[in-house]
Amino acid sequence: MSIPLILASQSRPRRDVLFSAGICPTIRVSHVDEPAALEREAAALDVTVNDLSVEQRVVILATAKAEAVHQAYRNIADTAAHARGERVVGFPLRAADDRDASSAGTAARTDSAQSADETKTRDFSGIAIPTVAELIADFVDGRPSLTRSKAGPLILGCDSMFLLDGECYGKPHSEEVARERLRAMRGATGELWTGHCLIDFASGRMVRGASKATLHFCEYSDLDIERYIATGEPLEVAGSFTLEGFGGAFIDSIEGDPHGIIGLSLPLARRLAAQLGVEWTDLWNVTRSDLAPDAEYDAKTGAAKPLPPKENVHQPGDGWVDCACGRKHWGTNGASGVLLARRSETTGEVTHVVMQHRAVWSAEGGTWGIPGGATADGESPIEGALRESYEEANITPEDIDVVGSYCEDHGPWSYTTVFAFEKPGHRVEPKANDDESMEIEWVPVDDVPNRKLLTAMRTDWPNFAARLRALAAVRYPARSVPHPWNMTAVSAN
Repeated sequence: MSIPLILASQSRPRRDVLFSAGICPTIRVSHVDEPAALEREAAALDVTVNDLSVEQRVVILATAKAEAVHQAYRNIADTAAHARGERVVGFPLRAADDRDASSAGTAARTDSAQSADETKTRDFSGIAIPTVAELIADFVDGRPSLTRSKAGPLILGCDSMFLLDGECYGKPHSEEVARERLRAMRGATGELWTGHCLIDFASGRMVRGASKATLHFCEYSDLDIERYIATGEPLEVAGSFTLEGFGGAFIDSIEGDPHGIIGLSLPLARRLAAQLGVEWTDLWNVTRSDLAPDAEYDAKTGAAKPLPPKENVHQPGDGWVDCACGRKHWGTNGASGVLLARRSETTGEVTHVVMQHRAVWSAEGGTWGIPGGATADGESPIEGALRESYEEANITPEDIDVVGSYCEDHGPWSYTTVFAFEKPGHRVEPKANDDESMEIEWVPVDDVPNRKLLTAMRTDWPNFAARLRALAAVRYPARSVPHPWNMTAVSAN
């Protein structure tokens, strides 16, 4: 397996540069306050921000972004490493295999037969699922995970600035600023600087550097400027121009690293990886046959299914798996999600759970389930669930305790539901962090059955509610709650 790369940026050009070079990164936005980061570093050096060179600035900001994402992944790894309780594994397909074809109630077989409606998730209601149980710690030991990796994942932070006549230009953000800058750049020569910071999660080692390219701009007209601004492209890019977009025609020549102009220098990234002892080719995880998925259509109506937003790009672990149950499941490494519960401070009883109102373009769009998704390369199911639940629902891993899990094992694919409680004295403030959710809510536990639930969630909720009560009772032993064993999992597919 290749060494995973995490890109601390949501920039599509940066992702495209990596993907075309054979690397599909996991995306984790850093949310760094850039002016504050520059001010802190300038103060530490006992200078002003204006005293910092453009090279210093791009490296400072690239470092701040990489460090923020590194800390976020440390929080995930630490929460996963302290997970306790039991991992229960259910094997619904074994139950289906053990049934006589003429027996009544063939729910699992019916589920397979329903494959004409691919928008529905699995339904294994009405059957006794064989299960086994083990301690989570015993399962995690020796298996792939962030904390047990000997190399990587590598976390890459990037930042770019344009230097013209001694002045540093970042993103203009407004038409007025872009217009002023583009007029100053007309017929001029400037330098595009790109800083990189690369952190090896396994060792904690950090390396940094910067690349430079000299650009010569043509004598474009005022009309060119106005039409270029009207495209919206120059407003949110360093220096108010791009090489790979509308602005590329106005660049007469380049001296230096062209990829750095796009925001990610492949030669610099390769050199930094080598300093960490990582071969660049060990990061390759894309083949020439990797293509964008074709449009999907409803099997009954023939209508095109809703498509996800364009910003939802392919990431490691994304993809469909053909399963023995007769369905396709999302996640080449399996998938997982977090069922987070809140307890009463006085009684310890479960009062609320975090639920996700699923986007219309997703499977069974408009229904309610739990936040989760495909497990990325190099992650354990618990780590994947923690990452996905933060990305989708703002469930901060440092504020929760993992107290158990349930894995629905199909053989070539599995889904893990991670049971968690808020830590004492901590509060999770869930919200929709991306386009995969219409809304995220703390739902009263008694109100869950009243929602329009994902098929798998509707089937599994009674068992999940019982499991949560049993887990809560561990903290409050005066309450005796039977342990539920006949469980199935909530999946996004």
